[in-house]
This record gives sequence, structure tokens and C-alpha cells, in this order.
Amino acid sequence: MNLPQNACWRRINLLEEEGYIRSTVAILNAEKLGAGLTVFVSIKAGEHSEDWLQSFASAVSKLKEVVEFYRMTGDVDYLLKLRVKDIAAYDVVYKRLIKQARLTDVSSAFAMEELKYTTCVPVSIV
Repeated sequence: MNLPQNACWRRINLLEEEGYIRSTVAILNAEKLGAGLTVFVSIKAGEHSEDWLQSFASAVSKLKEVVEFYRMTGDVDYLLKLRVKDIAAYDVVYKRLIKQARLTDVSSAFAMEELKYTTCVPVSIV
């Protein structure tokens, strides 16, 4: 589809207004920026009240190393994805994390190799 530039910008603005485009970003090289280690942290909560969740979510959201944060179903209550320099840097974040809330279990897995990474959302064009 060959749209004139003005028509393309109008379409992009409309998609932003309607909420299809959340933001425009630059994808940075985490390794070059000193955050080359990816850590997945599984958390079992020590409590399940609404107040606890709000407090915990607020505290975790303030940790700049946490790049993704999910409430899960199954055996794990929360899953965090962190980007840090190394294991020592992760340990600093871990100690800050466990000060924030009572947790039953915190389990960490360190990614050895990134085999696929994308920010693309699979969409079907009808």
C-alpha cells in the first residue's frame, strides 16, 4: 500500500488515539548499556489481599531493573523479568525486593542465551 506521507501520519495518529499504538520507542542494546544479563524471577506471595497486591505492585514497579511484571495463574503468583549487569547486580535487586513485602518463595533463573526476542504483536490483517 503506497500512502502519501500526510495520509500515513493521519493513520498513525488515529491508531495512537484509538489505543492501538501505545508508544513509540527505540530498542536499545542491553549488553552495551551494562544490562546484559536477563533474569526471570518467580515469586510466591506471602499474602493475597488487595492492599498487599497494591503495595507489592507499586514497590516492584519502582525497581528500574524490572522490565516486565506479571500476575500469574498456577504454582507461581508473580513472574518478573529483569535486566541487570551480572549476578552481583541481581543480588542487590533481590535484597531490595525481599524488603518490600512478605514473600513465601523467590526463585531465579538466569538466561544463558537469547534465542528469540521481539516486541512485535502477532496480528491478523483481514
